[in-house]
Amino acid sequence: MALSDFITTFGQVMLRRYGERVHKIAIDAGFTCPNRDDSKGRGGCTFCNNASFSPNGRNPPSVAGQIAAGRAVVARRTGARYVIAYFQAYTNTYDDTGRLRAIYDEALAQPGVIGMSIGTRPDCVPDEVLDLLLEYRDAGHEVWLELGLQSSFDATLCRVNRGHGFSEYCRAVRAARSRGLPLCTHLILGLPEENASHAHTTLARVLDLGVDGLKLHPLHVVKGTQLANEWRRGAYRPMAEEEYVNLAADLIEMTPADVVYHRVTGTAASSILLAPLWCAHKWSVLNGIENELRRRDATQGCAAHRAAVHGVGAGGAVL
Repeated sequence: MALSDFITTFGQVMLRRYGERVHKIAIDAGFTCPNRDDSKGRGGCTFCNNASFSPNGRNPPSVAGQIAAGRAVVARRTGARYVIAYFQAYTNTYDDTGRLRAIYDEALAQPGVIGMSIGTRPDCVPDEVLDLLLEYRDAGHEVWLELGLQSSFDATLCRVNRGHGFSEYCRAVRAARSRGLPLCTHLILGLPEENASHAHTTLARVLDLGVDGLKLHPLHVVKGTQLANEWRRGAYRPMAEEEYVNLAADLIEMTPADVVYHRVTGTAASSILLAPLWCAHKWSVLNGIENELRRRDATQGCAAHRAAVHGVGAGGAVL
């Protein structure tokens, strides 16, 4: 068996939709962030060092060059012909629509690119950007809007210097869903001063608003961040691998089976990772989640199904 036997994975959904494997290629298009350029804050989120997910650093090659290099790697590994340009680093809607259109058009013009996944903040998706993304979707491209919420608790978002609150996420979700844009929400587990109950509540709130996809990430402590300073002085304790595996399994059980899991863990390069060291080993975590779901005899949505049958909401309230 595989993890995809227990959860609805993005890879399997794409395989069924297109008849063959589809891979995401991470793109750094040179964007910045309103939490770094003084428009909303300085220094960025306390956990943010984009080198942890941006292999090109801050001098990226062209979008076309990154896609060509990524396709070559994919071709060697799996032979897949189709890819999705994943605009990942920083805030990929944070510019005027003319420049955004030029960048997105460049990506979609490359061989084998069938669509885009746009990573951004909930406070950086004005109506004109959503309308632009809808144009691409209406033209037949695979388009996903990925919103980095991380937590639904404003105290936590303030604590990690996000520069937005849950209300901005709610507005962005309603605007995106009113246009029929597929939405994937990012959640971080193990944020400072949060525990499992916070994660359960955040997921319940996200599900209540409506979402098409989810990404779960453990919080990494990486070099060059405020969080690293907090960790060094003992003010932050990362999650243990077993804690993360158990919590991820809980959330998967809560999630309806028609919601697509794009990711259930994340890694950081060993060259910048400080803690927890298990975050350098993706397959250990994935295997752990699979084994835990098997041990529970559980699949995605089983808790949501039980709650519906017994008249209990996702957050535990009687309906």
